[in-house]
Amino acid sequence: MTEACDLSAVEARRLIGQRQLSPVELLESCLKRIEATNSRVNAVVAMDVEQARGDAKAAEASIRAGASRGLLAGLPVGIKDLQATKGLRTTWGSLLFKDHVPVEDELSVANIRKAGGVILAKTNTPEFGAGANTTNRVYGATGNPFDPAKTCGGSSGGSAVSLALGHVPLATGSDYGGSLRTPAGFCGVVGFRPSPGVVPSVDRAAGLIPFGVTGPMGRTVADAHLLLRAQISEDKRDPFSSGDNARIPAQLVGADLGRLRVAVSADLGCAPVDKQVAGVFEARTRLFGSAFREVQRRAPDFSGVHEVFEVHRCVHFVAAHRTRLETARDLLDRNVVDNTERGLKLSLADVSAAHVEQTKLYKRFLAFFKDVDVLICPAASVSPFPHGQLFVEEINGEKMPTYMRWLAITYAPTMALACSAVLPCGVDHLGMPFGIQVVGPNGADAKVLEIAHALEQVLAGHAETRRPVPSLGHPSM
Repeated sequence: MTEACDLSAVEARRLIGQRQLSPVELLESCLKRIEATNSRVNAVVAMDVEQARGDAKAAEASIRAGASRGLLAGLPVGIKDLQATKGLRTTWGSLLFKDHVPVEDELSVANIRKAGGVILAKTNTPEFGAGANTTNRVYGATGNPFDPAKTCGGSSGGSAVSLALGHVPLATGSDYGGSLRTPAGFCGVVGFRPSPGVVPSVDRAAGLIPFGVTGPMGRTVADAHLLLRAQISEDKRDPFSSGDNARIPAQLVGADLGRLRVAVSADLGCAPVDKQVAGVFEARTRLFGSAFREVQRRAPDFSGVHEVFEVHRCVHFVAAHRTRLETARDLLDRNVVDNTERGLKLSLADVSAAHVEQTKLYKRFLAFFKDVDVLICPAASVSPFPHGQLFVEEINGEKMPTYMRWLAITYAPTMALACSAVLPCGVDHLGMPFGIQVVGPNGADAKVLEIAHALEQVLAGHAETRRPVPSLGHPSM
């Protein structure tokens, strides 16, 4: 660590509380890092530096006066540009909102402010979060911190890059088919997809579609957990929200891995995965598998998951974007148009069949965890690719039938309403970040976090599996 911005969020918060680190000093360190590196990657797309400095000074004054400033007191936070931020430009990556400045915060952003977080920046995302490559016609493409010519993934790509480079110690993400998990894996950071309702989503066009969730991102599991605690609340405008979020522990102690049974699978039995990526995963499981009581090489039954995902995703897009397609088609990017148009071609029979199959899949997934405590698989099916390529067209010589199929390794658990933590696990065969998913059933958030926290410490003990750090983030570069 050479600068304050490289501190973990948990350590920075501890030092702030002990008056050994000024929130102003931390903010200025983050601003300096953004100035030094953001032009290479385009992760931060909007800032209100004056407001952030005022908030940091207020946090510092309160702490000096002995007043409590909250869980995140003085910590700079990056907010994904799919979340409204009061007084700070929010575009959803769309030309339709290129000049939009909200008059109030989205709920979880308001919770972060209430917890003392300093809202510093908006981070880049594809239009309306559609696609796993962070690029749009408002801000352009975001590059990978390990190779700016390659993709950082999406749709929470800007957040993942900003964390990897030390722009902010914490950042928000959201996840439907892997939008939080893929960028975390591609950029060597931690992301956590919570169960539906843990972080209430009150602005969904169709509130009964539970698959898209908001979650935290950080450089460690403890950091992501810290932000999650600030994001959670109970709000019945989200029908999946309940007091169950109290299951998130106040402190992580780490599970005893030696008592646990883990299932590992390179492809979940349903996902196309590059052979070399699968080979890296198998080698890594041999390194950390001995930490568990038992390792079972098997996967849940995800029969029918591709059709289920395609239908539910299209229903989501029609609900959110049909009117926009009818009135402003030329201002919409390819992915939004494609998904919405395909959704409009579905029949009631198609949609009802997808609901029936998703329910069966969900029940099979729950039953799978009667025999294992957690499931581990790769965070992505391929190594990061050039960001000029919108999506993966083929894997192992097989042409992908849809632009989303390469994301089956993440969207299959989504269809089971799983919760999942992504951990950095060294680098892959091309020297790019490699991540793994630690997956549990709906409602197992605390268990997954505790297991991920313990496993992270195991991974840190091996040169091959510890978190990689991009050279771009260091002053010497």
